[in-house]
Amino acid sequence: MYRESFYQFLMTQRNPNQPNEIEQFANDAFFDWAFPKQSQDFDEISKYLEENATYLYSMTIFDDAWQLYLAKMN
Repeated sequence: MYRESFYQFLMTQRNPNQPNEIEQFANDAFFDWAFPKQSQDFDEISKYLEENATYLYSMTIFDDAWQLYLAKMN
């Protein structure tokens, strides 16, 4: 069974016009060339964001996006 990466899912959330927090996260991640684009692993992505994503001001936004991702994948 095919399961898209978190990044692939996140890119479906992009919104250039008055984005909410998750949409802004997606907009910013699009320009993050080092983002782990193939990963489906929560811990790997979380660690990357905590150490590198200055554009993400709260990890709660990632947690919320991850829950949306899981809901779509199940």
